Parts: sequence; structure tokens; C-alpha cells
Amino acid sequence: MKIGYARVSTIDQNPDLQLRALRRAGCERIFEDRLSGTMQRRPGLSEAIALAEPGDVLVVWRLDRLGRSLSHLIETIGALGDKGCGFLSLTENIDTTTAGGRLLFHMMWALAEFERSLIEERTRAGLLAAKARGITGGRPRSMTQVKLDHARKLIEAGASPREVAKTLGVGRSTLYRAMAAKR
Repeated sequence: MKIGYARVSTIDQNPDLQLRALRRAGCERIFEDRLSGTMQRRPGLSEAIALAEPGDVLVVWRLDRLGRSLSHLIETIGALGDKGCGFLSLTENIDTTTAGGRLLFHMMWALAEFERSLIEERTRAGLLAAKARGITGGRPRSMTQVKLDHARKLIEAGASPREVAKTLGVGRSTLYRAMAAKR
């Protein structure tokens, strides 16, 4: 069975062009969403994938209707493949039920994997370069040395750790952790 999926980004947009193309392609059931492609939760797509059984084909008008990022497309198409289902994009003519379509899909997957690896390498190199310049990442510490010295003086003068933490604008556990680390 061919299962169609149409998506428009806003309620004001009209999915008629997509719906007509999906009907012409022979889709027996068509699901649609009216929301941005960046949204993680897409009820229409979830229903379409849940309905799909081995041998079925999910059909979309264009690849960008299924997902905005290559990684999301690959994840979705891969999940369909794991269920024994095919995928067909009418505009780009990608059909994973054919050998050529599967080859194209695997090439896309390999390129996405290559891109992820390059991003990881660049990120690692950037972090190492920043570290060499003395820049450390992460959230700034809320307990500076000045605050810590002040906290010790207050506690030695008889203030409770709870009062000191409130005065410094930090949590009690943060105060305890900072004091233990400086011992």
C-alpha cells in the first residue's frame, strides 16, 4: 500500500498541490501536518509510519516535506527501511524500493555521516585551540575565590552555611562543594 504524507509549515498555507500529487501517485491513505518541519512531534507523520507495514511505501511530494535536515531524513527513511517499508519522493524521484533508489539513499547517508565527522573534527580542533589560548568552556563558576574567602570568614564568625549561601546568592550544596574543593 502507498501511504502519503503532506506537510505545510503554517495553517495559512494550502497543501492541495501536495495532496493532488499524492493521489495521482496512487496513495490509498494520506496523512498531513500543518506545522513547521523543525517540530519534533508531528502527529500525521507518526500515524503514517505507525500504519506502515512491510512492503508499504511512504510517499512524499518533496524531501523537504519529510524533514528539514539531512540527518532527520536519513533517520526517518532508515526507520521505514527497518520496518521493511519503502520510501518515495515524487519530485526528486528517490525510490528506495529500487536498487538505484537504495544506492542514492546510502550515498546520502554516507555524505551525512562524513559531514558529522567533519563537524566533530572541527569542534575538537577548535576546543584544543581555545584551550591552548587559555580559554576554558562551560558555565562560569558561581563561587569565585573572593566569594569563597568571604564565606569562610562569615562561617568562622558564626554564620550558618545556609545564611552564607543565601547572602552569596548560591545554593548550600554549591557552597559546600566549593569549600570542600579548596581544602
